Amino acid sequence: MTAAASARQILTRLHEVMASRMHAQGKLDSVVDIIGDSLSSEVCSIYLLRESMLELFATKGLNKEAVHVTRMAIGEGLTGTIADKVETLNLAEAKAHPDFLYRPETGEEKFHSFAGVPIVYRERAVGVLCVQHVEPRRYEDVEIEALQTTAMVLSELIANAELVDEEEARGLAEGLTGTQTLNGLALVKGLATGLAVYHQPRVQIEQVMADDIEAERARVYRAFDKMREQIDHLASQAEFGVGGEHEEVLETYKMFAYDEGWSRRINEAIDSGLTAEAAIERVQQRTRMRMREIDDALLADRMHDLEDLSNRLLRIVSGQLGTAASQGLRRDTILIARNLGPAELLEYDRRRLKGVILEEGSLTAHVVIVARAMGVPVLGRAAGLRGIIREGDEILLDADQASATVRPSAQMAEAFGARFSKSREKQAAYAELRDVEPFTRCGTRIEVMMNAGLRDDMSSLAMTGADGVGLFRTEFQFLVSATLPQRERQTKLYRDVLEAAGDKPVIFRTVDIGGDKAVPYLASNQANDDENPAMGWRALRLALERGGLLKVQARSLLEASAGRPLYVMFPMVSEPWEFDAAKAVFEEQLAFMRTKKKLIPDAIYYGAMLEVPALAEVLDILCPKLSFLSVGTNDLTQFLFAADRANPLLAERYDWLSPSIMRFLRRVTQSTVGMDVALGVCGEMGGRRLEALALLGIGFRRLSITPAAVGPIKELVRKVDLKEITQRMNDWLADPSVNLRDELSRWAADRDIETD
Repeated sequence: MTAAASARQILTRLHEVMASRMHAQGKLDSVVDIIGDSLSSEVCSIYLLRESMLELFATKGLNKEAVHVTRMAIGEGLTGTIADKVETLNLAEAKAHPDFLYRPETGEEKFHSFAGVPIVYRERAVGVLCVQHVEPRRYEDVEIEALQTTAMVLSELIANAELVDEEEARGLAEGLTGTQTLNGLALVKGLATGLAVYHQPRVQIEQVMADDIEAERARVYRAFDKMREQIDHLASQAEFGVGGEHEEVLETYKMFAYDEGWSRRINEAIDSGLTAEAAIERVQQRTRMRMREIDDALLADRMHDLEDLSNRLLRIVSGQLGTAASQGLRRDTILIARNLGPAELLEYDRRRLKGVILEEGSLTAHVVIVARAMGVPVLGRAAGLRGIIREGDEILLDADQASATVRPSAQMAEAFGARFSKSREKQAAYAELRDVEPFTRCGTRIEVMMNAGLRDDMSSLAMTGADGVGLFRTEFQFLVSATLPQRERQTKLYRDVLEAAGDKPVIFRTVDIGGDKAVPYLASNQANDDENPAMGWRALRLALERGGLLKVQARSLLEASAGRPLYVMFPMVSEPWEFDAAKAVFEEQLAFMRTKKKLIPDAIYYGAMLEVPALAEVLDILCPKLSFLSVGTNDLTQFLFAADRANPLLAERYDWLSPSIMRFLRRVTQSTVGMDVALGVCGEMGGRRLEALALLGIGFRRLSITPAAVGPIKELVRKVDLKEITQRMNDWLADPSVNLRDELSRWAADRDIETD
């Protein structure tokens, strides 16, 4: 008999029993008889989770006196091991297994073979179904398949009969109990607390047993067709999700989407009498169990891909397609996801979204840029979230320390709350500096500006008292749009930003997309072939090649700035001629507007970003053409060290306070002495107190940083004597110590200058 036929035979009889008016215990007694008879098994037993223990609830073949007497802890004995690891055991000789535990009251000493499967409800083990034989033998695959399918249906029947405590099961299975700590990569620093909400909530299966098998099969076929259409559509786009290895990911997805073995297994599960949803979940359970046995990291990743596709198929067939954003956040939330796109993050209510934890993610991912602008802490590279966090768990997110605490104790929550309060007190103290101009102790005025990229970010300008916007990332509008933003939309955004800024300057950086910020509507074979997207077809390189793109943006910025000054900055300039070419596009549009008698800006100030090290060698040629020069420390650092920031193995390896970085930056400041060009730093480096101290010491007088860092940096500036820190930096860089960071930290501590 096939596994499907065997399971169908059992399910038919089970359905009759559970539909009867028999009391719950009587139903379970009948269930073990049915399963034992159908599988010709001498013993069939059901253990259910009660009061944190697995209790023998029904048996055929063992001593009846042991029912409700034999109890085992999760992880204890073979039964406890099955529930703990949520895995199947199939043993020819049970006593040979290291976890075997003899319970004399059951009378099981004469039975040698043993097979058991977890009874899983909503991803959590709520019990164990096991069979035994006197004869030593391994059970055949057909028998194990039938047991697993039966256990799945049994879980729904047991839950409906309220024979298990679902809240208790929610914590005990899959290790989802007690306090657990997650470690990852700090993508956006900060502290947050809230309840876990999955970006893609798991589909709740309402009906397990099918009324019409052929109708269920047709539903699955339609769902497969729709899913394959979606995957093929994604394959036609320039980018899948957020990862830089999108082509490889897509090929894997396509391989699984068209895998006949996967669809065949789902069909077989339907043959056994399951609904389309239950069949997909049944096969998915089998996949999860296999994943726990895989040591190969690459193969485990591929199994995660199949898990993702299974979830996609399940959502399609059930019609439950929405994300948590569409349902709305009801309480303070820590969002859990494998990965996110920037547009998906922006769908969430900012008042409720307190933090994000990702299984993947990189420092340069689009979602991280947006999250930083939103002030939302993000922890990335946190593996196995589904096996650790359940929906609704309390989470303390400490992205400063690259960790999160799941289900914290009362003492942990209290300590975290105290630390959080202290952080808020500091923020309140920084807020009091809003109207205070940042002068050093020696009387030098330092410009402290903020970075922005969203219209809503502009409210931070007044809240922080920043001197202006030193970097407005115009690419956000491009990254969250399905099509190229039209001129009218761009103009409206820029005009709104300028109006919100009032009299304060806003430096607009022209669009920095392409490479690792690919957008589907600007696909390029050349871009897709980039082995290192960060150094590829992106930013000004892309804009100059796609002349229409820069032309439209130039016209939009000029129109939006009519009657006021326009500050425009070009990203990733490598040579002076690139700056000349970009400026020419603006000048051409300006000339056109004059011929049409249109209002134009009062003045235009052109600037460039120094991110490509080669530009430092030609500053004598470039600077006379500029009004301002901004050093982009994020990209500059990775180019100087030839270290991809998106690579987690290198993300924390190279220090901004390395003598090589500091010497390079000091050389830049010295190259601009005597030139009529404003020099600044825009990037995360300038927003960190110790790094900002070093930058002041090598000659920088303008910092453009995240809004949250404006207050702390203002406070720092007021404690600094520039002559003193400049002398110390010169001494250190002339004869660098092993660790400049430690030297600078000690120097600051001696002067009561607080660092990060």
